[in-house]
Amino acid sequence: MTTALETAGPFTLAVCAEMVFRSLPVFDRLARITELGFAAEIWDWTKHDIAALARSGASFSSMTGYVTGTLADDAGADELIRTAKLSIPVAKELNCPRLNLHGTGLDGQGLPVVKSEDVTGQMWLKARDTLNRIADLGEQEGVTFVLENLNEAVDHPKTPFAKAADTIALVASVNRPSLKLNLDLYHAQIGEGNLIELCRLALPHIGEIQVADVPGRNEPGTGEINYPAIARALYQMGYRGVIGMEAWPSGDDELALSRFRQAFTC
Repeated sequence: MTTALETAGPFTLAVCAEMVFRSLPVFDRLARITELGFAAEIWDWTKHDIAALARSGASFSSMTGYVTGTLADDAGADELIRTAKLSIPVAKELNCPRLNLHGTGLDGQGLPVVKSEDVTGQMWLKARDTLNRIADLGEQEGVTFVLENLNEAVDHPKTPFAKAADTIALVASVNRPSLKLNLDLYHAQIGEGNLIELCRLALPHIGEIQVADVPGRNEPGTGEINYPAIARALYQMGYRGVIGMEAWPSGDDELALSRFRQAFTC
């Protein structure tokens, strides 16, 4: 058993505490994740006892950085900024450096609160303006917000700015250190594919990479994505950041984490 954060080559490995060891209370999940040498990630912080999480000894890599709100309309943008401001003290209590964003809020089933059949030019301009406001907030508070791509075909239909191409375009247009990408390769494989070249395109703007296999959203090694090849390519590109497993274990939780570690040991 290891207690130091696991590195695989240059990568720091993190695990989503919402998706593993689900028979345990979240505090105990964090203990297992930490004992196995991984950093931890959480989703909606309002559903957790933050003081207890802070006492857990876990090293937090990322958390959801808002509660409600959207990128592309006036009222939604104001709400996003308001709840992002509420999220920052929580992130600081957990010593969590990255706060995750989406194109719109998601409900309990992962469906967009505000559905978009078409994303207009006006929506793009508003989203960029909102993200500049988010970047201002990040700079003022010393935190980094990351914008995550999603997939519409399986998990998040009609979510605006879902594809990696969309999130890359938005983050690149803002081009500020306090706003980065959370490049989710599970979602990108479903929506776009060509993952190694996508990583290369996104590389200057990546704040974190998340992974799961396709189909099924299980751990690496259970589906069609060649994650060892992606790990080697990321190493050769010079990526030296976090790889987060946001996946449902296909069976035994510890075996799933072992497969994840093996895929990203290069």
